[in-house]
Amino acid sequence: MALILQYINDMHIFMDKYGDPRTNPWLLMSSPFPTLLICLSYVYLVKVLGPRFMENRKPYELKNLLIAYNFLQVVFSTWLFYEIGAAGWFTGRYSFQCQPVDHSKHPQTMRMVHACWWYYFSKFTEFFDTIFFVLRKKFDHVSTLHVIHHGVMPMSVWFGVKFTPGGHSTFFGLLNTFVHIIMYTYYMLAAMGPHMRKYLWWKKYLTTLQMVQFVGIMVHAFQLLFIECDYPRAFVWWIGMHAVMFFFLFKDFYNQSYSKPKARAKSPVPVQTKIEDVMDITYKNGVKNGYAIGHTNGLVRARTVLPAGN
Repeated sequence: MALILQYINDMHIFMDKYGDPRTNPWLLMSSPFPTLLICLSYVYLVKVLGPRFMENRKPYELKNLLIAYNFLQVVFSTWLFYEIGAAGWFTGRYSFQCQPVDHSKHPQTMRMVHACWWYYFSKFTEFFDTIFFVLRKKFDHVSTLHVIHHGVMPMSVWFGVKFTPGGHSTFFGLLNTFVHIIMYTYYMLAAMGPHMRKYLWWKKYLTTLQMVQFVGIMVHAFQLLFIECDYPRAFVWWIGMHAVMFFFLFKDFYNQSYSKPKARAKSPVPVQTKIEDVMDITYKNGVKNGYAIGHTNGLVRARTVLPAGN
């Protein structure tokens, strides 16, 4: 026990020494343990407590709630996109080639630092995507990969806000929030019911946009490996490899979903089911960190037919 307490104390000393003093007094920023506790509680809720609570209950009808939730996510994502852009990327103050972290308290700089914290906070709001799956008894959609992704994202972003709020990596947030605007709009429309299906013909292009996003993030991050830039290499690798992984993941999804349509038509098994069986992937709201794959807050669509009631 003494060793554990000493380790915790040493870690706090490290955090205080190397953490950004501007964000240290902010909510959940002084220590990683509150964020870790929230993430672990989320995992317990959606994998144990939630399914146990719903075991002898009928699925909740959440249509109106889903519409409202997706609308709020559109508004939130739009605001975050604007703030990240107005604080740096849209002003000419930020360089797309190399942008070190500005540690000053200049008003424009602090605007970006605040935007970083709110982006971190947004990862907690995305927990509701999984909670809606549980309340609708879509337990097969709460895959291990889905839960791990949502469970670790707040923790991952926490380190960025703690040590490097602002700078080069915020380009990831800029692209991600832009995709979220379009994506949550799509899911809001899909949640309204089958009568909106005729307006959702652009799903394929949404997936393409997501893949383009990954390429942009990869190029923007990895360019720092070949030039001199006062930005931590650890964060360059973390963001870049994150983009690489999801690019190939969704490239595979795109190929299975939109290539060889004749072969798909002959399949006796719904395409989405086959994808999940093979890949064991179910994403929140049809999204993995903002990337659609066919679910809408627990609304599952086959390739051509939306189940009645969705």
